[in-house]
Amino acid sequence: MSFVFITIAIWSCSSKIIQPKVAFVSKNQLEIRVDSVLKLMTLEEKIGQLNQYNGFWEITGPTPKEGQAAKKYADLKNGLVGSMLNVKGVKDVRALQKIAVEETRLGIPLIFGFDVIHGYKTISPIPLAEAASWDLKEIKKSAAIAAEEAASVGLNWTFAPMVDVSRDARWGRVMEGAGEDPYLGSQIAIARVQGFQGDDLKARNTILACAKHFAGYAFAESGRDYNTVDIGESTLQNIVFPPFKAAADAGVRTFMNSFNELNGIPATGNAYLQRKILKSDWNFDGFVVSDWGSINEMIPHGFAKDSKQAAEIAINAGSDMDMESSAYVAHLAALVKEGKVQESTIDDAARRILKVKFELGLFDNPYLYCDENYEKETVGKAAFQEGVLEMAKKSIVLLKNEKELLPLKKSGQKIVVIGALANDKTSPLGSWRIAADDNSAVSLLEGLQKYKGNQLTYAKGADVTVGRTQFIWETKINTTDKSGFSEAIAAAKTADVVIMSLGEHGLQSGEGRSRTDIGLPGVQQELLEEVYKVNPNIVLVLNNGRPLAIPWADEKIPAIVEAWHLGTQSGNAIAQVLYGDYNPSGKLPMTFPRNVGQVPIYYNYKNTGRPVMTEPDSVFWSHYIDEKNTPLYPFGYGLSYTQFEYSDLSLSQNTFSGDGQIEVSVTVKNTGKYTGKEVVQLYIRDLIASVTRPVKELKGFEMIELQPGASQRVNFTINKKTIEFFTAQSKWEAEPGDFKVFVGGNSVQTLENDFQYLK
Repeated sequence: MSFVFITIAIWSCSSKIIQPKVAFVSKNQLEIRVDSVLKLMTLEEKIGQLNQYNGFWEITGPTPKEGQAAKKYADLKNGLVGSMLNVKGVKDVRALQKIAVEETRLGIPLIFGFDVIHGYKTISPIPLAEAASWDLKEIKKSAAIAAEEAASVGLNWTFAPMVDVSRDARWGRVMEGAGEDPYLGSQIAIARVQGFQGDDLKARNTILACAKHFAGYAFAESGRDYNTVDIGESTLQNIVFPPFKAAADAGVRTFMNSFNELNGIPATGNAYLQRKILKSDWNFDGFVVSDWGSINEMIPHGFAKDSKQAAEIAINAGSDMDMESSAYVAHLAALVKEGKVQESTIDDAARRILKVKFELGLFDNPYLYCDENYEKETVGKAAFQEGVLEMAKKSIVLLKNEKELLPLKKSGQKIVVIGALANDKTSPLGSWRIAADDNSAVSLLEGLQKYKGNQLTYAKGADVTVGRTQFIWETKINTTDKSGFSEAIAAAKTADVVIMSLGEHGLQSGEGRSRTDIGLPGVQQELLEEVYKVNPNIVLVLNNGRPLAIPWADEKIPAIVEAWHLGTQSGNAIAQVLYGDYNPSGKLPMTFPRNVGQVPIYYNYKNTGRPVMTEPDSVFWSHYIDEKNTPLYPFGYGLSYTQFEYSDLSLSQNTFSGDGQIEVSVTVKNTGKYTGKEVVQLYIRDLIASVTRPVKELKGFEMIELQPGASQRVNFTINKKTIEFFTAQSKWEAEPGDFKVFVGGNSVQTLENDFQYLK
């Protein structure tokens, strides 16, 4: 049976926008509209939809007349640009959109992308910090705040969430993801996708999400950004892929490939990743964008001889949109004519991009995101500030609390605050906050000053950095200037409590910021030790974008608070936790090592053939001769101002088969004197399998809140889905066998039991 449909393209006097009207359809209305536009396009115009340019001139200034900017401007007017990035603000977005829809032949609107990683102007905690909350509703809300604010300034696409599983604290981009665990990472990926995209992409407060970087980027050798990745299929399937699959299943509309090679093939040109896994096995029907210039980067990789061959490889491998390489717009038409690229391949990529533009509502109203009054009403509004404050409080992790230093008494104490970061209003914004204004965060000192009952004194002690380099996003570490030590030491001698704010500047983690030393940067460790000599009553507040190795502090300092880079409301959040107005509930999403020599270190490791010492004084087992195997702080770890006791771990039965299940329950009691929240964590271990399995894998968690003395029974379900993995048969399945189940407040301190799966 065949059907005939009629498409009519309508242009109005104010905007030349294609508005297909379908008289009779035989398939999805959206697909019909997409196909009707595609049929009107020349090969060059289709290729234009695959081309993304960075903002290339001052839009309100004169039109570029020569050079690369003039060439890009001509491409824009000729309909050879499908998307722009790093153009923000309704005025500029409207000006460029007007060119696209009113001056090009077909009037196809642009998508405007921007790195809204953890906020636009109003900045939430860095994603790694948000992951420490283990609060999926709050993380979703944080992404929704970022989406609404970004959409109000004309943007409709963010290059987030980053869902790379990260095991190596040396890698600077751990700050941008959810940590080391594929299960937690998957749940957070879903929450962030839903937060950005909402229920309706045509709504004025939602934007497209982008799952990145596909795939393996975080496994760069030596933790050095952009470096080679070489991992096996089991790690790829069981560790790397799950958060990406979760994002795809959650409806994420775009993927971004990655800079790295994977098993010898750059991800941008990797057909296995993009064509087989993503578009075939997972049925992903959105589009894939390259990372910045990554198509042409296949040339120095040694995988393409020039930009033309790089374009051929990338498009055939499934990379739909070219971010800032100009390779597609320059070479694809010739490659089609030469028969090296099929026009149907171009059609598929263009169709995917056009479909997303329809889903955004841009064909119905290309100026949907261009309301200057809405922009003024929305950016920085009070509800956003309240939202990021709540997110920041929930992201803080209490690592140590001895001598009852915390929470601070609200009166009668002399408190000395030391550290340049305590008085810094830019560093708390963290990395990847490119639309935020410097000096817009609440500093720790400002947050503490709102509590009037104590005498508060500040001494800088030492700078963390010595200013920006020639590259605006880079900082130099202060390794020599200790001129402020004497003032800080003198002040500390007079204090009842010393609060030391130490760690990384917000620009010392992030893309391109790998480190070989992950201790306190510069002279800060020496400052900490000198202050400790005169007053050991120290509360160490860490500000950082990665796990740090702080063994000396763990041994000596009585109270340690992991406060990350918490965004706009950072100082208020930390102060409220220090004073006990919010009881910390965060849990670590990444393992903290004892020293950098243990890295990469992660909880879900595999046993070796020699996991423990079997003979007295033997050296022939898997260990270091100069350090313990165990971490400083394990995955899932975090204290509270109260204490929780776990007891009576029970299973409804000890075997199940087929579609059956086991109910796991445990009693958790608040044995302390404060109301508190606890993240109850469920882990399993598959003892014998067709491929070796980790010693523990997170498979569930639940946050509960208990009054002092109260108890709650917490329940989990284990079924076939819980124990599935990518087996030696190269498929996801549950294998019969013996298992252990663990429940506790972190990945180490758990109760355990046993069960069997009978297939």
